[in-house]
Amino acid sequence: MHFGACFFPTSYAISPAELAVALEERGFESIWLAEHSHIPASRESAWPGGPDLPQMYYDTLDPFVTLGAMAAVTTTLKLGTGIALVAQRDPIHTAKQVASLDVLSEGRVLFGIGAGWNREEMSDHGTDPDRRFGLMRERVEAMKALWTSEIAEYHGSQVDFGPTYQNPKPVQRPHPPIHVGGVAPGGLRRAVAYGDGWIPIGGRTTTDGRGLADLRAEACGEVGRDPASLEVSIYYAPPEAAIIADLAEHGIERVAFGIPSEGRDAVLPILDGYAEVMAAF
Repeated sequence: MHFGACFFPTSYAISPAELAVALEERGFESIWLAEHSHIPASRESAWPGGPDLPQMYYDTLDPFVTLGAMAAVTTTLKLGTGIALVAQRDPIHTAKQVASLDVLSEGRVLFGIGAGWNREEMSDHGTDPDRRFGLMRERVEAMKALWTSEIAEYHGSQVDFGPTYQNPKPVQRPHPPIHVGGVAPGGLRRAVAYGDGWIPIGGRTTTDGRGLADLRAEACGEVGRDPASLEVSIYYAPPEAAIIADLAEHGIERVAFGIPSEGRDAVLPILDGYAEVMAAF
């Protein structure tokens, strides 16, 4: 069982560098940073978490810049996007950012991705919300080509480019692991189709260990994939020993605890509490 932390980095929260050091000192395996490029002032899209969108969604720092700062002060902490909104991102630039971070961190990137929920935000990037899932898959496939081929090209219905060089290649081969976020069944099916892991969110998907394991086994079985080849990383699971033990017993690989976007005086005691629970495992 690996333990991670989910965080919205903002200008008023604990500094990314201090948080990274604190996580590594307390035995966390990974940090996962959220992404929103902007929040349109006029929005009809409902936030899946409730009626009011928290302020941190409006204020989050760029995840790749922030992870670069965290990489510079750590040696073992894995650096995750949780999640990068691939449907809103140019795949050639994003492939370069992921590879650069993987090189500078000596192979510590976990590339969490998703299509997002804010249709107005997508539209501002020129993305058709109704085609975002197909677009996300093509962009992932295109990035894989850039990371693995000396001369890469990709020809899809929404992503198309001819033979090209892009260097450096990531340290991790064939590429940093891709963890696909989203609720079952759609998010899980996408993870099985082109991901190395699946990221469900507790409360929107079951936090029961057997339930998660059965969902993974069924989805992988439908396409003949070995369930052991797909990691499950559940977000926001409560830091309760009984819940973690149940998840571990059923082979769930990672639990990521939520870290509030607040100052060090609020965050560090929370990390200490999480560390006490983690120590039992």
